[in-house]
Amino acid sequence: MTSGGLMGFIEQPRRVVRPGADTTTGQRAASGPVTGAGPARTRVGAERLRVRPEQFLGAVRRLDAGLDPAACRGLADWLKEQYATAFGDIPLGFLATCYLGPPYVDHQLDLTHAIVQHFAPADPMPSPFAAARMLVRTGAYAYVEVYDSGLVLPVLPDGTVVRP
Repeated sequence: MTSGGLMGFIEQPRRVVRPGADTTTGQRAASGPVTGAGPARTRVGAERLRVRPEQFLGAVRRLDAGLDPAACRGLADWLKEQYATAFGDIPLGFLATCYLGPPYVDHQLDLTHAIVQHFAPADPMPSPFAAARMLVRTGAYAYVEVYDSGLVLPVLPDGTVVRP
């Protein structure tokens, strides 16, 4: 739980990469140094770092529109198939900013069970999604992909994936 903008004991800061920054060479963005250990470090193949198409970005945005359970399952199934085909791996789900309004600040789509859950600032986030929460709260990313290995891949609004 955080208060007054301070991070809790398990939350670690991470650099924020803005559009136009070099996300493929490992160079630091002008936004500041990398601090803290961050989420799990997993070797990331080039296929996972390819730009996400607009259809993916739109699908994740639609999750916040209050879809019924059947539509949510259909969207999750479509995303799983697309990720498997395009990137060779399927994330457990996504974490993104929630625009439903107070008290919610972020939401999670779990592709395994096709569950959309909305979270207030003080609500605990389930693992491994908790590792992505501070990234989502920066407002810099369209969404963050969360993998079962603990890897989190932030996706910029233009679809560019930020190298961990």
